[in-house]
Amino acid sequence: MTGQEGAAKRSWLRIPHTLVLMVIMMAIALVLTWILPAGSFEMQPNEAGRMMVVPGTYEVVEDAQTLAPWHLLSVVPRAMASASDVIFFVFLIGGVLGVVRLTGAIDAAIGGMLQHFRDRLALLIFAAMFVFGTFSATFGMAAEYIAFVGILVALCAALRLDSMTAVGMMVVGYGVGYGISFMNPFTVMVAQDIAELQPLSGWWYRLAIALPIFAIGFHHVYSYARKVQSDPSKSLMAGLPATVAPPPQEYPKMNWQRRLVLLSLGATIVGLVLGVMLQGWWLTELAAIFLALAVAAIIFGRLRLDDAAESFITGAAQLTATALLVGFARSISLILEDGLVLHTIVNALATPLEQVRAEFSAVGMFLLQSLLNLFVPSGSGQAFATMPIMAPIGDLVGVSRQVTVLAFQFGDGFSNMIVPTNAVLMGILGLAGIPYDRWLRFVFPLMIKLTIAGALALMLAVWIGYT
Repeated sequence: MTGQEGAAKRSWLRIPHTLVLMVIMMAIALVLTWILPAGSFEMQPNEAGRMMVVPGTYEVVEDAQTLAPWHLLSVVPRAMASASDVIFFVFLIGGVLGVVRLTGAIDAAIGGMLQHFRDRLALLIFAAMFVFGTFSATFGMAAEYIAFVGILVALCAALRLDSMTAVGMMVVGYGVGYGISFMNPFTVMVAQDIAELQPLSGWWYRLAIALPIFAIGFHHVYSYARKVQSDPSKSLMAGLPATVAPPPQEYPKMNWQRRLVLLSLGATIVGLVLGVMLQGWWLTELAAIFLALAVAAIIFGRLRLDDAAESFITGAAQLTATALLVGFARSISLILEDGLVLHTIVNALATPLEQVRAEFSAVGMFLLQSLLNLFVPSGSGQAFATMPIMAPIGDLVGVSRQVTVLAFQFGDGFSNMIVPTNAVLMGILGLAGIPYDRWLRFVFPLMIKLTIAGALALMLAVWIGYT
């Protein structure tokens, strides 16, 4: 094979631009609405007023409306409106970070961290992944991390690491955190409520498996980081144009003004955590607290208002691609909902689980939840759609409801790191300038490891009678 033939073959195998991939998946979703029978389960509110699927009530809808090809066009603005809270959060965060960067506080802090972590790569990666994992496991945080992508990428660049390492620390940390959480209010507690389990029950087994599963994620990211640091040509980002400016030779000096800006940033993070945990804050409140950070940065950094305004607009503009990806990712699930085939997919995939042994049925639930996360990337939304079906199936095949919840948790959490319909993932990748095909090459081996570990944990849970 000649060099030109090899290059041509590789071009055919290359995964397209992320936005093109989103459009292709939208088209596939539309075709599925034409091929699959439309159907739905009955829905009824539970004690908390949440609408849930009623098991055994699936029926084909005979007079369902067929979606026209031009539905692909009309669904995009609807999806943008549906995901507007995340989209505007992304824009505002970009603008605020542009103002904070203008003060020089972040660059000064990066310079200080470089001196501390230059020879402590393992500690840096462990600490970052532990923080992201802990916040996700305890408070269900994910979208909030978009605000820190640029900072982490810049820090890694200064340590001769690529943006893949930076995003690996963040996404693997939060994906594993979701998967092994014992108290995530948006996944574990919702699923346990639907399965009629005591809130936070079964926590001991989740804590027991947390360390070994976290170790798998840490080892994967750390091994890659060491390889890139020793030989940059082995980076999965090699050959791509740089997405961030090269690190400066010298960093700004830390002074009292920049310390005040950093203290304001720290107070913002603390307020964010407490607000999510105690007050139930979500993106509107979180965006507001970041805007307060911008005001503090202008005051403490003694910035000219015109300069701050220009930096805000520039920072927001840099995240336009990220915001668009969030909206297009939402379009895919919206098409399936409009075509009334989402429940059809859930029903068809759940039925075979009744035919196998308990431990294999538990593993099947895990794989099924991973697949369904492609169509329903919302953790709580997936719990409402699938747990009313999975819990009774588990009763029939000898899988306890606690194991069923754990299978849901693994499937939702781990697959968050790979499904292209996850708006947070695509936003982070877009901000870091990582094409989806490059990310897939990084994370796919880890997904195999986590799938094996999760399957073993579920089989052990069935064998020991985990309830």
